Amino acid sequence: MGAPSQSTADKKATRDAYGEALVELGASRQDVVVLDADLSGSTKTADFKKKYPERFFNVGVAEQNLVGHAAGLALSGFVPFASSFAMFLSGRAWEVVRNSVVYPKLNVKLVASHGGITVGEDGASHQCIEDFAIMRVIPEMTVICPSDFNETKQVIHAIADYKGPVYVRVGRPAIPVIERENYKFQIGKAEVISEGKDVCIIANGVMVNEAMTAVTLLKEKGISATLLNMATIKPLDKETIIAKAKECGAVVTCEEHNVIGGLGSAVSELLSEEYPVPVIKVGMKDTFGKSGTWSGLLDYFGLRAKDVVSHAELAISKKKK
Repeated sequence: MGAPSQSTADKKATRDAYGEALVELGASRQDVVVLDADLSGSTKTADFKKKYPERFFNVGVAEQNLVGHAAGLALSGFVPFASSFAMFLSGRAWEVVRNSVVYPKLNVKLVASHGGITVGEDGASHQCIEDFAIMRVIPEMTVICPSDFNETKQVIHAIADYKGPVYVRVGRPAIPVIERENYKFQIGKAEVISEGKDVCIIANGVMVNEAMTAVTLLKEKGISATLLNMATIKPLDKETIIAKAKECGAVVTCEEHNVIGGLGSAVSELLSEEYPVPVIKVGMKDTFGKSGTWSGLLDYFGLRAKDVVSHAELAISKKKK
């Protein structure tokens, strides 16, 4: 099997993969229903609506009702996919998610579009950089952020088969598709994209592509890096993280999220108890976003491959001698 690589020509949004996967599920499973909060054009649930209007429900701009309706449908034996922007689905509806979905362990799939600063021009009010934190803190919640179009389609099919509540973040921009051979997404399992001995980079979402470029740049500097695509933030692939931390002695995490409470925090919590090594976090440094192009914002906030490289070098410098 060849190592994953980036396709320079093929760029697709993960939200588009969500729309396509829903249509595929609708054809094969009569129990799948879809709900939206008046944003179906943006979340791409409109694709499902066109094919299966009798199984699509638009509750209007009412995210708490969205989640409540999904809970009721789950109790009736359906597999509901409920969508809105990440800011509203994870924020405005949080208490209903906690008490009406996760506490009773209902089979509801929450898929949030427009996560992170790559929402772009919509600005800080819509750029949700807190969703990993506030979703993973709910006991027994599963939290996922896929890396590209193809992985997203696999994620949506996988969570349809999984019994229990799940939160998935998908994105707005078209990003490079990662070329893989025989890759199969598994909930709670990391994808090992590259293996090295000097530093372990752990990334998810749009940052996987940046980390892949960083691995190449580090190699040019004589630094070999392991790269893990940690699409599942909760439950973490603890075994793989600990094994790679032992091999490399230093870790860098990369996420389009506040460095407080997200992937970096989850990795740090694990390693501080199991195998303490330096962990340096690439992400939003406890600051709100701004309005701008999504690519410009990645530059502005230091979420590019060159920033991953500098953080990797810092992590290596902090290794135990």
